Amino acid sequence: MNRIFIGALAAGALALTSIQASAQTKLSRNEIINSLQGAQQEVELSADELQKAALENIQKYPGANAPQSLPLADKLATLRQFNLEITFDFDSARIRPESFESVGLIADALHTPYLQGQTFFIVGHTDAKGAREYNLDLSLRRAQSIREALVTTFRVPSDYLYAVGLGEEQLRDPADPDAAINRRVQLINLGYR
Repeated sequence: MNRIFIGALAAGALALTSIQASAQTKLSRNEIINSLQGAQQEVELSADELQKAALENIQKYPGANAPQSLPLADKLATLRQFNLEITFDFDSARIRPESFESVGLIADALHTPYLQGQTFFIVGHTDAKGAREYNLDLSLRRAQSIREALVTTFRVPSDYLYAVGLGEEQLRDPADPDAAINRRVQLINLGYR
């Protein structure tokens, strides 16, 4: 009898540890705020410039993969940013229902006094499966879908959000271009405008 009780107690403790571990890795509003707040100054960079740079990179380096990153990549890397996984229907810009909680957390963070009045790029990224031009378009449509949800569903002011698609032009894991980690949405804080 004691063995059964001890076994059940150990199983319960293991389950509790598992729940606590998953709770620690869960996305939080504060994590988003801490990653994005503190933009040093306004950045002179438009969504159109960034989108154009990605298209020019594809045209300059045709083929499966670009040999180097975007010319603006270094400038973007200096900005406050946050990467998160938002899932979409296959080959679509429709946000999957399981990702609406993450979109809501983004909205909640953007509504805080720490981030209000600042301008953000919502940057869509894809993996390297498929044609680069197609991935560029798909990533833009997905970024626009996130922006639309933030504006219409969560009432984030549209004047502060710009959708940009970079496709596979800025892979998070260039060593594995088809990896899921490359499919992501990035929020970049451009500061006050």
